[in-house]
Amino acid sequence: MNVTLPHHTFNAAVKDGTVGAKLNKILEAIKPEAVYFTEQNGQRGAVLVVNLPDDSQVPALAEPWFLTFEADVEIRIAMTPDDLKHSGIDDLGKKWC
Repeated sequence: MNVTLPHHTFNAAVKDGTVGAKLNKILEAIKPEAVYFTEQNGQRGAVLVVNLPDDSQVPALAEPWFLTFEADVEIRIAMTPDDLKHSGIDDLGKKWC
């Protein structure tokens, strides 16, 4: 999950002293496996590793960032080698070739 935080909203939370509480509330709610705060194209950002067992959980992951910080959120699905092994990719290859 890639989050880009706009300056104006995040700066306002820094200035009023609520940024830490807001970030903690989001992180406690979405329970990421890992979080890395970083710069993204000149803006504050975060890269999070989250478990997404069901696509219907996308709003629960993204909305806290949208509503709290007006952030941009990108979600990229990643698979382990074992996930790929069990995906049926070999059968798909036979079907579409």
